[in-house]
Amino acid sequence: MLLLKRAIEDNIDAYLKSDEVKILFVWGPRRSGKTTLIDKLAQKLGVAKFNFDLGSDREKFAPRREILERIAKENKVILIDEVQSYPEATVMLKLLYDEFKVKIIATGSSELRQKSSQTFDTMAGRFNEIYCLPLSVSEIINNEKPKASEEAEFKKQLLKKLQIWGTYPEVYMTDNKAEKDRIDLLQRILDAYVLKDVIDIYELKNQKLAKDILTKIALQLGSEVSMREIANSLGAYPSTVSNYIEIFIKNYILISLPSFKTNIRKAVSENRKLYFYDLGIRNILIQDFRDLELRQDKGGVFENFVISELEKMRRLTNAKVNFYFYREYSGKEVDLIIEDYKKNYTAVEIKSKKGKVQDIFPLKNISKVITTQNYDEKVASVLKVK
Repeated sequence: MLLLKRAIEDNIDAYLKSDEVKILFVWGPRRSGKTTLIDKLAQKLGVAKFNFDLGSDREKFAPRREILERIAKENKVILIDEVQSYPEATVMLKLLYDEFKVKIIATGSSELRQKSSQTFDTMAGRFNEIYCLPLSVSEIINNEKPKASEEAEFKKQLLKKLQIWGTYPEVYMTDNKAEKDRIDLLQRILDAYVLKDVIDIYELKNQKLAKDILTKIALQLGSEVSMREIANSLGAYPSTVSNYIEIFIKNYILISLPSFKTNIRKAVSENRKLYFYDLGIRNILIQDFRDLELRQDKGGVFENFVISELEKMRRLTNAKVNFYFYREYSGKEVDLIIEDYKKNYTAVEIKSKKGKVQDIFPLKNISKVITTQNYDEKVASVLKVK
């Protein structure tokens, strides 16, 4: 199988060539390509890879000076996969940085920060972090390199494919497989990694409730989500639903889009919208893989696609921006408000075809419209807020 070059490989190469010795964390959901990255690095650098899912590898990193000194001497770069499986690793990583100044690249979910709690806080100033998420459009185009004469049709077909099957690398690379096989693969990712893995890590009690909550959200793309309404429909407490949703956000399954809050009373600011990082996961939840032209939810699917692409781009480029939606009580709405750290605003309307941004946002802004015809160009440029 062809190994796709990921955008963050350039960040990793820059880190390896620099004098920087801070720990480099690579966060992202399971099956997003982190292990493939570590394997490629291990082969390229000629060093060992340590997998903290394995007890035998965790035992090699006992936080004792003589043990860590030997590891530092034997490995010019220490590569660790699934670091969240060893919450006590924060003590060991801190010692390796403080005492031996060795380069360390560690992949995992954000669980190390959650599970280690206060001990992770002691690592302040000792690490940098980047993200390995499901494939972005720009990564796919850079790998596929379509001919100029075929580029327009390639992007058109790519958009259809990604809105149905999503962008997990192993799913994207299964064009030669039957639809049934791709659906089975997505079901395994949902059951084994999105649900079971998260349930086990957090020691949650109800996998069915977790799936039901995600399914409710999957059916509300583009709409505001009420914790109380979901809780009432599932016979659960709103606090429980909220807790599960926060866990899915922290684990790169859901993207939260809050309402833009102003002091203007006509603006709505109580609920938020929730989108999926990967539309394949969303579609397996509702069991719908029909052509988009046959579906009533195609507008919400395209809106989710654009929001997820922008979120991936925001993390990949470390763009200093916040995302919101804006709606008035009258029902008038702007799909996306991008706020940079100098309080400059871009109002974005997401349309299948041509359209314009409603002139309702109360602060000075520039406006952009993202459509199925210009999605790749606009996603790449819209974060460059002046």
